[in-house]
Amino acid sequence: MTIAPERVEETVARPLTTGRARFVLILGGLSAFGPLSIDMYLPALPQMAGELRAADATVQLTLSAFIIGLAIGQLILGPLSDAIGRRKPLVAGLALYMVGSILCAVAPTAELLIAARGVQAFGAAAGIVIARATVRDLYSGTAMTKFFSLLMLVNGLAPILAPIIGGQILNWTSWRGVFVCLTVFGGLLLAVVFFLLPEPLPEERRTPARFGSVLRKYASLLRDRGFLGYALASGLMFGSLFAYISGSSFALQGVYGLSPQAYSLVFGLNGIGIVAVGQLNGRIVGRFPERTLLTVGLVVAAVAGFGVLAASALDLGLIGLLIPLFILVSSIGMVAPNASSLALAEQARSAGSASALLGVLQFVVGGLATPLVGLGGPGTAVPMGIVMAGFGVLALLAFGTMTRPSRALVAQAA
Repeated sequence: MTIAPERVEETVARPLTTGRARFVLILGGLSAFGPLSIDMYLPALPQMAGELRAADATVQLTLSAFIIGLAIGQLILGPLSDAIGRRKPLVAGLALYMVGSILCAVAPTAELLIAARGVQAFGAAAGIVIARATVRDLYSGTAMTKFFSLLMLVNGLAPILAPIIGGQILNWTSWRGVFVCLTVFGGLLLAVVFFLLPEPLPEERRTPARFGSVLRKYASLLRDRGFLGYALASGLMFGSLFAYISGSSFALQGVYGLSPQAYSLVFGLNGIGIVAVGQLNGRIVGRFPERTLLTVGLVVAAVAGFGVLAASALDLGLIGLLIPLFILVSSIGMVAPNASSLALAEQARSAGSASALLGVLQFVVGGLATPLVGLGGPGTAVPMGIVMAGFGVLALLAFGTMTRPSRALVAQAA
């Protein structure tokens, strides 16, 4: 059974029905798969370093391995889902995620844990890339942006709940229990997808996944200056976000003395900011063009990035650091849905490949940003501030220099 795009798109401005709410929750859960798998074990990073007798920088490589695995998985699974439909790669990916999570839970060394995280990430990539492609299968224009904003309501729950759950798990068991919980979550989501998610891509809209055609499709997307500009802006912003994700656990607990539970609450508060700004974006898009909202989000993020750098370099205290951190992380709720919608707007026939490349740029840049944060050692938050500010400025520059309003947007504004 397939979903009828016209029927789904008609409901975009209406209150959630039971069926549509279920659809939002499923796609939201799939797209939150990666962030959940990252955020839940963040409070345990110092404990993991001690138990595995590994340096902080080595343990942080588990984040890099996961991000790189997400990138590779999306490159493969995106075009595959364009060819054979969304459901089969999604089910296979969720099963692989469960295997990787079990391997993480039993890993005896940091090196094996890093490898297991790569396996886990490859499976998680299916949820991320296919959820985003499914939205493009069913929506276009402002309706697509509104739905991406609606997904932020679910996506934002991951950074709110995951570190809190992770911190509570550490009260009862070790960091290995976190990966046991992720295994269970993967199994539940696999069952939900298998029984409740129809195929969103009808056969007549599928394209062959021959190696040569896939490469040509990616080359065409990389030559598309507009798509690449939006994708880079989004990816560089995610680099700033991942600098926060990888560095904040050590900075806030090691430098500023927060407990794992207090750190989880701070991390969750920033997640509330993502949810709130994402819902605001969904309400005002249509009154304001996506490009305008994206510009605002990127400018705010860049300014907040310099605030993080100033607070850490000038020792402005915990509150002085937390305020710009909150502003920067919250801006993702405006940047992500508008950048994704604008990047995918012209990619109806290759939504899986475009979604994959969009995700790859996000997570590859994030993977590059993660180890940079640890270069200054555990006693300072300055490297985190430098990376966050630098990537925020680069995101704004990529958007400003590589993109321009489409003809449709210009005509609409006129």
